[in-house]
Amino acid sequence: MINITATVDRLREILDGESNVQLKEELNGFHSADLADIFQELKPEERLECFNLIEEDKAADMIEYLPPNLQVEILGDIDNELASRIIQKLPHDAAADVLGDMEDDDTEAYLESLPQKFSEEVRELMNYDEDTAGGMMTPLFMMVTPEMTAKEVLDYIRDRADEDNIDLYYVYVTDKQEHLLGVVSLKALLRSSLKTKTEDLMNSDIVKLHIDDYRDAVLDVFMKYQFDSLPVVDQYNHLRGVVTWDDIQDAAEEETTEEIYASSAIATGSIDEDEILEGSIFTSIRARTPWLFVTLIGELIAVNVANCYGKTLQALPVIAIFMPLLAGLAGNIGTQSITIIVRGLSTGQVTLGSALKHMLRESAIGFLIGAIFGGLVMLFTWGWQNSIELGIIVGLAMAINMSLATLIGTLTPFAMEKMNIDPAVASGPVIATAIDVLGLAVYFSLASVYLIKIVN
Repeated sequence: MINITATVDRLREILDGESNVQLKEELNGFHSADLADIFQELKPEERLECFNLIEEDKAADMIEYLPPNLQVEILGDIDNELASRIIQKLPHDAAADVLGDMEDDDTEAYLESLPQKFSEEVRELMNYDEDTAGGMMTPLFMMVTPEMTAKEVLDYIRDRADEDNIDLYYVYVTDKQEHLLGVVSLKALLRSSLKTKTEDLMNSDIVKLHIDDYRDAVLDVFMKYQFDSLPVVDQYNHLRGVVTWDDIQDAAEEETTEEIYASSAIATGSIDEDEILEGSIFTSIRARTPWLFVTLIGELIAVNVANCYGKTLQALPVIAIFMPLLAGLAGNIGTQSITIIVRGLSTGQVTLGSALKHMLRESAIGFLIGAIFGGLVMLFTWGWQNSIELGIIVGLAMAINMSLATLIGTLTPFAMEKMNIDPAVASGPVIATAIDVLGLAVYFSLASVYLIKIVN
């Protein structure tokens, strides 16, 4: 790992000294991933000057590591011919993603300038949703026929080995119509007799992806089977491409980012994650406000509940002191339950069929934790206010609220999943409002009972 801050400072000193030879040598000495980190810290004019000094192959590698907004910015700033050459050096799926982030006119201009075969292959990839197997795959792979011998296959691999971005993990066996028949690993080829036919080496029990499989399904298959790459077929079992492990790494990072945003009720369905962080202020506002309105409505209901018990608050104002305590702990334990269930639904460990089991389990956990904390709060309140009755009211409210919060936190994701609403996005605002409304109602009801007892 390099020290990015120190490196950027050193590069700026070289820039100020106008020593392009030294700067070029310095830049080309870095790994492409490190260069991407460095470029994100440079000013736009510094990026342009440095980029023009990087070797084209390294520049193309670095582009892959940059966030989409910087990819578009840099390629838009440099010479069009250089940009076209760099795009051509990218893997097909990466080129499709970069071009897809550009303005339509710019995209079309680049596609027209690229070699016809490359342009046609990239155009096809751009027809697929980028979050599907079709959008993630590369059309470059090794495809052979069943009657070829191991020697013929190895010779074929040697002939194509110099092609950039070719997938060399597996060889895929197809018939003349390119229907996928089997897969052969390089290990099996190297260990076999040179005269052995491919059909005798291939594994016909194929784990494959379908071209319209969405990202989460693709990730699940990769995580389950742990292959380095997987073939992608259409509805007629024609081999269309392969998805490789590095594509999956990028997809997993995007999935994690979406889950983190969703857990904070930030909508990413129609807005790219990078736009939320780097885009216009209005784009960020559009992503963050929808579920805040749901929270606002819920909290207004909670305010109305508190208003209904106005006389109780006037007669016994001390109970207001404990409202943040009750809401805070109930909210926290409810969020824990939501996190556990949403993550379980995401990984497949939890299903709608197992909802009842998890609801009962979480409810038992919530009841026991509520009883523990309720007892502690009761003792604290009794000692502080010198009132066992008030201690019982606050402690009982704490126990009930934490139990309810756990139940709601477990039930809500299942309900959202059943209604085809993203539980990660919707659960947070729903439980926040539900806990506040029900929690206040329970607390004030118990306080009212206590007040009536005092009066009588």
